[in-house]
Amino acid sequence: MKRPVLFFCALYFPALSWAQTTITGKITDRKGEGLPGANVFIIGSYDGVNTDANGAFSFQTSQKDTATLAVSFVGYEPVQQKIKLDQPAIQFSRKLEETATILNTVVITAGAFEASDEKRQTVLKPLDIVTTASGGADIPAVMQLLPGAQRVGDQTGLFVRGGAASETRTIIDGLAVQNPFSSGAPDVAQRSRFSPFLFKGTAFSTGGYSAQYGQALSSVLSLNTKDRAEDNDGISVGFNAAGITLSAFKKERITFSVNYTNLNPLFNVLKSNINWLHSPEAGGTSIILTQPIGRRGLLKHYTDLSMAYQGIEFRNFTGDFRASPFTVRNRNAFSMTTFQTTWDEGRWGLQTGVSYNYNRDRLGIDTVSARTQEQRMQARAVLTRSLSSKVSLLTGAELHRYTYQNRYSIWGGSLTDWYSAVFVETEVFFTRKLAVRAGLRGERSSVIDRATVSPRLSMAYKTDSYGQVSLAAGQFYQNPDQTYLLTNRTLNFEQANHLILNYQRIRDNRTFRVEAFYKDYRNLVRENTNGIYDPNIYRFPTSRTNNSGFGYAKGFDLFWRDKKSMKNVDYWVSYSFLDTRRLFRNYPTEAMPTFAATHTLNLVFKKYFPALGINTGATYSLASGRPYYNPGSDRFLGDKTRPYSNLSVNMSYIKILPRKFLVLYASAENLLGTKNSYGYRYTPDGRQKFAVVPPFYRFFFVGAVLSLTRKPIDPELISNPN
Repeated sequence: MKRPVLFFCALYFPALSWAQTTITGKITDRKGEGLPGANVFIIGSYDGVNTDANGAFSFQTSQKDTATLAVSFVGYEPVQQKIKLDQPAIQFSRKLEETATILNTVVITAGAFEASDEKRQTVLKPLDIVTTASGGADIPAVMQLLPGAQRVGDQTGLFVRGGAASETRTIIDGLAVQNPFSSGAPDVAQRSRFSPFLFKGTAFSTGGYSAQYGQALSSVLSLNTKDRAEDNDGISVGFNAAGITLSAFKKERITFSVNYTNLNPLFNVLKSNINWLHSPEAGGTSIILTQPIGRRGLLKHYTDLSMAYQGIEFRNFTGDFRASPFTVRNRNAFSMTTFQTTWDEGRWGLQTGVSYNYNRDRLGIDTVSARTQEQRMQARAVLTRSLSSKVSLLTGAELHRYTYQNRYSIWGGSLTDWYSAVFVETEVFFTRKLAVRAGLRGERSSVIDRATVSPRLSMAYKTDSYGQVSLAAGQFYQNPDQTYLLTNRTLNFEQANHLILNYQRIRDNRTFRVEAFYKDYRNLVRENTNGIYDPNIYRFPTSRTNNSGFGYAKGFDLFWRDKKSMKNVDYWVSYSFLDTRRLFRNYPTEAMPTFAATHTLNLVFKKYFPALGINTGATYSLASGRPYYNPGSDRFLGDKTRPYSNLSVNMSYIKILPRKFLVLYASAENLLGTKNSYGYRYTPDGRQKFAVVPPFYRFFFVGAVLSLTRKPIDPELISNPN
């Protein structure tokens, strides 16, 4: 038996040896350094080998005709290449590219603060927002503690780098929100309408934002909703000094909640600086639905309905300057549905959405009745294509129908605007150190019958493994305020040109960031008032208007955050310097706007005690005085308020129980009782002035949340801010 076998092998072996192919070569990085231990093999076979200490390899294969040779190495992009096995020996060498990781790949950051688990420039997560003292669990309020934004306590909105509140656009899943803040009375800033736990990520752009977005001269606050509801079944009840909230959630599919707020009991305890005719009272309901479609598709729906009522006494701007009643009854509805999917192994992506906004305010101003009503319907689609590991392309379009009605006593007006936009943007990684994002946005507004095209450019260069410099520039356009459009449909788009340069370094849970900026305002709407200035910010403009206004804003921001140096401690420091002047609205001459401050400093501190289940926090804010109008001054808006300061603290206690948890929380705003002033108003003869102050010099708040769930709760998910 052995002899025939040996004889057969002796005859067959030469042919076997001749049929095998030897493959040799070397695997290196892009600098030419050998990569030891790289895996080189023929796909679909057992033929292959690991490279030696110098990156060299050699092995034989019995495959014929053609084969696919694969190379893989941890930390580098895998390579596959078809080769012809038509020779006894084949030489194959390849340089591998590093995998795009957070440590070796540049990320464009100029003008943008990201807050999501996927982005390396993470700044604030939802839990960060609710555990930040002085933020009141309100997203825009906490954004005001980041560099570039300012606190303007007597006006509602997000004020960024010298821009008015109307220059900031709030976006949810790519869809514009027409009325992101609650309606309120004069001199009382209002909260936003949305809970931070609705969102998985928050991108706060202080300028130079993507071509995907428009109609914002200064800033975009982009919020992305969660891809699924709570990962549990249960009921949550929240009750505090202001009201009660009841939520029910079905695992990863549905969340339903109702809420009622009445501040009257709290205002009866705290001494208010305002004479409330009706303390803020509100109620609402919301529903969130998520439904996977196929293997990669996701359908999401969100609806929020609310109503509110409040009334105060305020000093009107008539000749007697007496205290007059002001009441506001608000009805608001916001609904949106989005669908997203990918195909071709993620190379293609599609995001679509439709939304509807409705807001109505019924106002009582002294003895006059007024009403404003807004509606916005929007449709949007974005298509993405990954052309390679280094190049991606994004293109999309959106269409809005916006209506506005304004009635004051017997006078009234209305308008309808069809706004459309198309945009394209590409991002190219030339190397792991250099990335460029270029975009173009075209938009048209029917109400002014104008169209424009705006270029956007961002780029970043990685200086080392932890630091990088970024640059952003572009043109940004926005429709004039609707109150101006009611009387003048020949106005043009307002314009702002942005230039931003920053340096950012992230290492070991520490973030350092410095950013310089310049904004050039053009075509701002200006009223022809013959040099007469009316300080009433609630007035209706009746003078002739044009686009002769202009202005600028320049300065720099500093940001430092440290979650490493002290155990269970997270703190950050932000500072902003702003130099800005404008000639717009009814300003008789160029001046620094009343909503701007030259210096702004925020110190935020958080400490977690895991053994006790207690979170503590403190925030100290300091800002230089803001300009205000003094009719007796020789310089327009030349007078400034005292510096603003605020020390706030908060604390929360979490008790984990079987299938439920209890959260107790308390906060104190302006703990030292500093008598801050937002400005002054003068009697028409200029002899008397009245300070515009916060509703309370000190404010205390307490509450609790009880959640009943069907599975155990991980305490780290609800308690540890780090």
